[in-house]
Amino acid sequence: MGVSIPTTYTIDHVGNVGPVAVEGIPSTFDINIDRLPKISLGIDPIDISLRLKEVPSIRTHLPADFHVGLSILGFELVCLRLCGEGQLITEPYRPNPCEICGEPRTVRPSATQDLA
Repeated sequence: MGVSIPTTYTIDHVGNVGPVAVEGIPSTFDINIDRLPKISLGIDPIDISLRLKEVPSIRTHLPADFHVGLSILGFELVCLRLCGEGQLITEPYRPNPCEICGEPRTVRPSATQDLA
């Protein structure tokens, strides 16, 4: 894309001053957007350190569903399915109502307390 700028100008004021010449300015300019200069930013690295004072109390449920089987020509002959839920617990464990099975257990004192 080229732009042309005229190099001579005529000024009409009270009288005709005559042609005025502008020298040293190029008359054509080219704008190339396919050859832009490379810009690089010099950013110093930032040293950030994070520390946990304690592990947050969370209970994460990890669903599991596994299928192991034998099939011939797309027909399932034998299948073993294991499904359930694993948990990652970082809080004091208190079972949910659906996790309680059987009678509640009492905690037996340790052997070192028996000797005292």
